[in-house]
Amino acid sequence: MNQKDLKMQEVIRELAAAYFSRESNRLSLITITGVNIEARGGRAVILFTVLPENAEPAALEFVERHLGTLREYIMNHARMMRVPFLAARLDHGEKNRQRLDEIGRNS
Repeated sequence: MNQKDLKMQEVIRELAAAYFSRESNRLSLITITGVNIEARGGRAVILFTVLPENAEPAALEFVERHLGTLREYIMNHARMMRVPFLAARLDHGEKNRQRLDEIGRNS
């Protein structure tokens, strides 16, 4: 991955975190954990976690419903030539890492 993609990842992650912090209904905590750039910058997959875990389906639906307005928000707040199309996915890798940390502390 080149420097341009890394910068794009960080800008999208920061703006997505700010957007969902502002737009969320505060019934669950949505944390943007990362962004994967695909198709040479044409698509970005936003990875996030949700607390409490039983709110994940509703949060995924909320995030997917707001991807269009998030893209507009990024267009207005970032200096990018081309804003990628957005997709969202729950970050199961982060959840697994947290579980391993918990097991390690209990051992």
